[in-house]
Amino acid sequence: MNKSIGIGGIEVTPTASEAIVDIAHNRTLFIEQLTSDPPEQPVIVQGLTNISQVFEYFHPAVHIRFQGEDGQAVEEKLAFTQLSGFSIKGLSQQSVFLKDLSSEREQYVKMMQQLAGNKRLIAALEDPAARRALLSTIQSMISTLENINVINP
Repeated sequence: MNKSIGIGGIEVTPTASEAIVDIAHNRTLFIEQLTSDPPEQPVIVQGLTNISQVFEYFHPAVHIRFQGEDGQAVEEKLAFTQLSGFSIKGLSQQSVFLKDLSSEREQYVKMMQQLAGNKRLIAALEDPAARRALLSTIQSMISTLENINVINP
């Protein structure tokens, strides 16, 4: 573990994660802008003693534009009520677009895990003739599903 020397020759051991604690009553909290909208004028707010109160008072939110697979813009508003809202999970829970991407990613990861453990499939993909036959079968299945409106109804 790396140790450094702080002010006054005190040995300081850095920690990987620090807990967020309530702000002491004799301290001042400076807040960064958490919204897209500029403030009308700076405001000094007193009496906010913890992060929950800050979120309740300011109601931070942002309008964001995502670009879909087809190039179309998808606009959503993300609002934050706690610090966990800034995490990947917190953002995905609020956004339909991100939730869909997350689900799609999970499906791809599951498929990769299943395919990586399938020795017969790996052997078939290593043989060029078997790979072409497998690809032909998959394309035929996709065509059949499209014809009965299961895919892209």
